Amino acid sequence: MMTCIIVEDQGPAQEILEEYIKQVKTLQLVATFTDVLEARDFLKSNPIDLLFLDINLPIMSGMDFLRKEEQTPKTILTTAYSEFALECFEYNVIDYLLKPFSFDRFVKAVKKASVTETKHNPSSKDAIDKHSIMYVKSGTELLKLDANDILFIKSDGDYTKVITHTEKHLASHSLKEWTEKLDENFIQVHRSYIVHMRYILKVSNNKIRVGKELVPIGRVYKNTFKKQLNS
Repeated sequence: MMTCIIVEDQGPAQEILEEYIKQVKTLQLVATFTDVLEARDFLKSNPIDLLFLDINLPIMSGMDFLRKEEQTPKTILTTAYSEFALECFEYNVIDYLLKPFSFDRFVKAVKKASVTETKHNPSSKDAIDKHSIMYVKSGTELLKLDANDILFIKSDGDYTKVITHTEKHLASHSLKEWTEKLDENFIQVHRSYIVHMRYILKVSNNKIRVGKELVPIGRVYKNTFKKQLNS
C-alpha cells in the first residue's frame, strides 16, 4: 500500500484524482492540499510514498517546490502544461500526466511509481543510480556517462554522437553496440537514431521532439516505436 497526497487548487481536478485513487487498491489517500506550502509543512512530520502535484498553483508553483526542496517523495505531476516535461525528470518525478488524462493512463503512472528505482536517493539530489553509469570509448579516452542523462544518440559515420542535457560527445561505438548497452528506456526509431523514451516531448509528422531537437522516425521502426510508446 502506497500512501499519497494531492496538491491541486482546482476543485474538479481534485475530485477526479480522489476518485481515481479510490479505485486503485494499492493507494491510500492521506490528505489533499490547495497549495504546496501547506503540503510542505505536512510532509515535515508525515512522510508519504507518493505525491500528486499540479504545476500551476497559488503562492508557489509545483516546479518551484521541486527545485527548492532537498527531499521530496516520489512525484507524479498532473498538469495542463507540457513545457516542463524535460526539466521535471531532474527531480524525483516518476511520470508527467497531461490534463485531461484517463484512468488507464493514471494507473500506468501509479505502476511506475510502485516499481521504479528513482535516480535520486531520497536523502540527496546528488546521489547516482550506479546501474546507469557506463564508460564509453571516445578516441583514446574513456568517458563516464550516466544513461539517465542521455537524450538521444545519433550515428555519425564510424562514430556516434551522444547528446545529453548539457553536452555532446563523440563516441567510438556503433549504434548496434549502444542497443546492447542500453536498457528498455531506449528505443531505436531510425537507422541513425536511438532516443530515450523519458525525454520525448512530442510526436508529430514522423518526427520526435527530444529536448530542443527533432529526430526522424524511420518507416521500418514506426510500428515498434508506437507500440512501445503506448505501453
